[in-house]
Amino acid sequence: MRRLVALLLVPALALCAAPRRGGPVNTTREAKQIAEQETSGIAVSARRVELNSASCGWEVDVHMPKDERGWRCIIDCDTHMVRTRERITNPKLPKGHH
Repeated sequence: MRRLVALLLVPALALCAAPRRGGPVNTTREAKQIAEQETSGIAVSARRVELNSASCGWEVDVHMPKDERGWRCIIDCDTHMVRTRERITNPKLPKGHH
């Protein structure tokens, strides 16, 4: 019985620990966080863009420390996924970042 409880409890705990993604990405902060998780860089700018007539997205420029090039990520508002990633000239960090 204890073994069964343990087997059922582990997946339940994993689901509780997973980040919740309810609703569309509405803020630059959310978009930047997704891009930073995907690239392990520092998001320096984000702007809303149209992906198609029915969906929105975010274009996020990411600075990559110790690298000559950065990333430009397009994030889908609805799925919270990075749709595309392209290499760009490494954007400068805003003042206050080292």
